[in-house]
Amino acid sequence: MTTQRRQEQGVTMDDGPGQRRERLRFTVLGPVRAWRGEHKLAVGSPQQRALLAALLLRGGRTATAAELVDALWGEEPPHAALAALRTYASRIRKTLGDDADLLVSESGGYAIRTADGQPLDLDHDRAEQYAADAEKAKAAGDRCRARELLDSALALWDGEPLAGLAGPYAENQRTRLDEWRRSLLESRLELELELGHHAEVVSELTSLTAVHPLRERLRELLMLALYRSGRQAEALAVYADTRRLLSEELGVDPRASLSELQQRILRADPDLDAPAATAAEHGPGEPVLLRPQQLPATVPDFTGRATFVAELSEQLATAEGHIMAVSAVAGIGGVGKTTLAVHVAHAAHHRFPDGQLYVDLQGAGSTPAEPEAVLGAFLRALGTPETSIPDGLDERAALYRSTLAGRRILALLDNARDAAQVRPLLPGTEGCAALITSRTRMIDLAGAQLIDLDVMSPEEAFTLFTRIVGEERVNAEREASMDVVGACGFLPLAIRVAASRLAARRTWTVSVLARKLADERRRLDELRAGDLAVKATFELGYGQLEPQQARAFRLLGLADGPDLSLAAAAALLDMDTDTAEDLLESLVDTSLLESAAPGRYRFHDLVRLYARSCAERDEQPPEERDAALSRLLDFYLATAARMYALERPGDALVTQMETPHYPGLEFADRAEALTWLFSETRCIIACALQNAGPAGLRRAVDLLLLTRDMAESGANNRQYEHANHVLLKAALEADDAHAAGRIHWSLLPICTHFGRLSEADEHAKLATLFGLAAGDPFTSSNGPNDRGIIASIRHQHEEAEAYLNQALIAFRDNKSKQSEASALCNLSRVHLDMGRTDSAIRLAQQGTDCYREAGASRRLANGLYALGMALTMAGRLEEATDQLFAALAIFRDSHQRFWEAMTYLRLAEVDLAAHRPTSAADYAEQALNTLRGIGGARWRADALQTLGDALSQIGHTGRAKVCWQEVVAIQQQLGLSTDSSAGTALAGNTAGQPLLSPAAVA
Repeated sequence: MTTQRRQEQGVTMDDGPGQRRERLRFTVLGPVRAWRGEHKLAVGSPQQRALLAALLLRGGRTATAAELVDALWGEEPPHAALAALRTYASRIRKTLGDDADLLVSESGGYAIRTADGQPLDLDHDRAEQYAADAEKAKAAGDRCRARELLDSALALWDGEPLAGLAGPYAENQRTRLDEWRRSLLESRLELELELGHHAEVVSELTSLTAVHPLRERLRELLMLALYRSGRQAEALAVYADTRRLLSEELGVDPRASLSELQQRILRADPDLDAPAATAAEHGPGEPVLLRPQQLPATVPDFTGRATFVAELSEQLATAEGHIMAVSAVAGIGGVGKTTLAVHVAHAAHHRFPDGQLYVDLQGAGSTPAEPEAVLGAFLRALGTPETSIPDGLDERAALYRSTLAGRRILALLDNARDAAQVRPLLPGTEGCAALITSRTRMIDLAGAQLIDLDVMSPEEAFTLFTRIVGEERVNAEREASMDVVGACGFLPLAIRVAASRLAARRTWTVSVLARKLADERRRLDELRAGDLAVKATFELGYGQLEPQQARAFRLLGLADGPDLSLAAAAALLDMDTDTAEDLLESLVDTSLLESAAPGRYRFHDLVRLYARSCAERDEQPPEERDAALSRLLDFYLATAARMYALERPGDALVTQMETPHYPGLEFADRAEALTWLFSETRCIIACALQNAGPAGLRRAVDLLLLTRDMAESGANNRQYEHANHVLLKAALEADDAHAAGRIHWSLLPICTHFGRLSEADEHAKLATLFGLAAGDPFTSSNGPNDRGIIASIRHQHEEAEAYLNQALIAFRDNKSKQSEASALCNLSRVHLDMGRTDSAIRLAQQGTDCYREAGASRRLANGLYALGMALTMAGRLEEATDQLFAALAIFRDSHQRFWEAMTYLRLAEVDLAAHRPTSAADYAEQALNTLRGIGGARWRADALQTLGDALSQIGHTGRAKVCWQEVVAIQQQLGLSTDSSAGTALAGNTAGQPLLSPAAVA
């Protein structure tokens, strides 16, 4: 056990064999306390604790009696101060027990230190060490580690330092420690901004500036965080508030750095933007040996790959003094393995003054090079006479290693087939190195540094394209140029081919090439220039596959999703997961397939196109392709149904859906099911889109209905809406009323979320009509509830109440508890808007009880949310807070980001009503931050309204005004009435009343 670990556990080992004594721990960054292990010691009266603190904070140095008297009592000590001091010291020794010798009497004074000079376990000292280590980590460029260390330091504070202690020393130290904590906090927030976490820290900085309104550094950080979050007006408002406050309170102007920041924000200084995620001579009598220089020429336009270049160069630099440095670069054909390896080898040639060997091992072809022949060529290049080269692989390998002994040679073994081919070619002697490229990951090559080379970043790809085509042509059509490199999948070979075609055709514009590459069926044929062809590169790899591998390669290419889980791939291939995993991993080893994460697989875009063309050409009979995609759809449908049943127990949809004919996954609990849903979102949407034809349409529609939680969360609603529109068009073209009705119902909540209420109402009407026409009870029975929600949002309260009462009767007749609960909670909201608070609370409570009775964990949160809103309006704020916190926990667990944001907003409204504006601003900021990226301008307006009200109440009037102005702008954009709290507040420059936004609650 290390010393540090023993200290953390509060245990120290004695010198005696087998003995152990619990270690003393002290704290001053809060109440002055002492522990022995986990046992808290009684440290006596405030004066006794003040003496202990004064000694602990001296770092083992002796304090004279006079200094201690002054520290405890100041200029007016009691008559018997020295006697009292000795009494306190005696009591401290008694408290320390076996460690009484820590308190040392020396020269009439006292000190606390260990006999062996080891540091005390004091929270103050640990905080200093964390802070020092953070500075070192930051200086070394490890900002994440620096932030973690500062968090650890700040976590040691436990309230007010030296809490409850009087006396001048304690007061001075308390001030120092408070200032130190604020300084550490500012340093940590600076690191957060450097790490790009500007949006996340706005809430914290808002609260801190409210608590410390005159601390200008916090104001600077808040301005910068707001500016980087796209909130320039608010950032400037912070400056205006600060300038006004400093003038009123202190009669001074803001410091220079704050004023400079304001000017830089005004001119949109790009430097303020968030950081981007950078030969020996032979002795007499020694034979003169040749120094081969066989490396191919490096390309003049080598671009990017800085991380890989550095990693490989560092490995080659270790060759001197080591047995051998071996690096094996693997990747798909055309990804630039050879280009990278040649570039690195040239850069490192000075480290290998005795020569560089090169061979193309032809591993991707049908006749790979024989190691024996390669060794013969290497030996001749090294100066071995032909007559001295033996026959046989082993003999040549032994002579090769002997020839390299004492020399520093780099061998670049390009395009290797496998580890067996390269093993005899490895130098194996000190000072030499081997650099290998292959499409196969050489996991069985002992001691090798394995590097997986991926495609270029978009920036690197664009730069390479520009260098080949020329800046003038690219800058004239930047968007089309990005389309070209995107169509190339950022694959270096594809980019080089496309750029070379364009460079050779001066009459072509970039747009012409972009249009040609936009056709996926022709794209691979277009990516050919001279003897360079992307398709030919892929064909070499495909031709080496075993029959079962080739079938899997073809079928996997049919699926449209961004990747496939192991279970989904097994369903597509119609095999068990163990067999499928072995097959998929064998494809990963060939670099034709990528393992995006454990248990997930994907193709490069161009490889997918090639795999699909192979399926269309080679997969016979053609019906097998359709069968594979049908199995995948059934797998998703069956799995989604199990997830839905756990999320909404008793819901009728599970019994009224299309029947899948292939099994899905089983889930241990609801959390596992939801994790599956949100990890498969894009794959599910892609699968539904791919099955818009008559054979799969109804199953695809039901798949979207069963997975609507991913849209309701707000995270994927636009993609989900697009898929629904595609399937709706297909349903109408097929004259399928059953599918059309369900799609209309699926589109309804999305339109409501984005405030398109007329469109939502039309979907509700059509869902009911199509449902009645098709005899589908699911869509026909939900119409009144949906129309009631829409009428409620429109403030058509009587109409909403009538619809919801109608829905309530129907749901009770059908004995659908979850639907009944939904109608009750929605009805509660209507009563709330009509001022009938008591009945609103009663209805929300009934809805919550129904959700509990139905066992609906996720939907229960909607009931709690509705109840929290009603209790807020009734002024029962503590009860409202309890309900909203319970709802928030469920929404978080369910990945419902939209509802999480709305709950933060409700909590902000509670705090405003309770006259806690700083906390309200914090919650409103969290609501805004959570709403980012999930749409819904009307909800953002509500959050901004509440934030403005809270900021106004804590004195940030300039920033509050900016928030209210944005609210009015959003209302005007959406065609909503601007006769709102924001408008009132702007007119009077005072906070408006808290809004209860018109979000449906269930």
